[in-house]
Amino acid sequence: MRARLLVVDDEEFNREIIREYLEDEDCDLFEAESGEQAQVMLEAGDFDAVLLDRMMPGIDGIEVLQRIKENPRLSDLPVVFQTAAAAADQLAEGLRLGAHYYLTKPYRRDALAAVVRSALDLGRQRRELRAKVAAYSGVMRLVQEAHYRYRTLEEGQALAAALATVCAQPERAAIGLVELFVNAVEHGNLGIDFEEKAKLLSAGQWQSETTRRLQLPENIDKFVDVHACRMDDEIVVLIRDRGNGFDWDKFLVLDESRAFFPNGRGIVLARQIAFRSVEYRGCGNEVEVRIAARSGSGVPATAARVGVSEKQQAVVA
Repeated sequence: MRARLLVVDDEEFNREIIREYLEDEDCDLFEAESGEQAQVMLEAGDFDAVLLDRMMPGIDGIEVLQRIKENPRLSDLPVVFQTAAAAADQLAEGLRLGAHYYLTKPYRRDALAAVVRSALDLGRQRRELRAKVAAYSGVMRLVQEAHYRYRTLEEGQALAAALATVCAQPERAAIGLVELFVNAVEHGNLGIDFEEKAKLLSAGQWQSETTRRLQLPENIDKFVDVHACRMDDEIVVLIRDRGNGFDWDKFLVLDESRAFFPNGRGIVLARQIAFRSVEYRGCGNEVEVRIAARSGSGVPATAARVGVSEKQQAVVA
């Protein structure tokens, strides 16, 4: 299914440029000429991302963004803010309200395509996760404590969807877990850092490069270990990769220096919408998250251990 992008801009000339710049992208464009029209379209349809102009008469981009984030059905919708104003206080306002992608007018074709592609990929991923979460519900609720090991991005996404079914807000939990599971593979095991990923995304080569590196001899035996257990009213998930770690502290918040990059916001998003807490340990190749549990999913395990070892196996009630 082709991705669906809602373009909101009161200037026909700007919308024409966007249509031209995105003509080769794998997405369908839907256009709104005002904030009011955008609200109607957002309530009536399903979109994978929104390209939103900040300065518009009537309901401006800031108000549209606020309404998106206040709507439970739309709150995780990726929003790309396009603006001619890039002052620090205006950037900070947009970031605070949840516009994690930024473009400054006038922008280049490749910059627009790269950022929109990233936002649409995130939206498409979230749509697919919703379907997987529904498919995995049932037997996963019986799991009290388990150890998992995965190697590829696809395996990580499937595991995230499965674990999310025992969480109070499955779709949000799945989104957060996928971000951390993907990071563990690409940054941890494969060594793709922030700057390199930005270049790969801009060139449309991130997926192919990840696949290539997974097949390299030095990476064949690299796995990500995941330990999950139920503790009273929450699920505790510990994730450990085989990498050398990273400077995780600066990625717990989205600062202005990364606002215009197509990547680098996954941990922030996960922390904001999915988890009660996120705790990185040591050099950063191990992270523990706590997620509100779905009521009635298994028997409370106040004495459950939290840790990873080669001998831990799934325990099914």
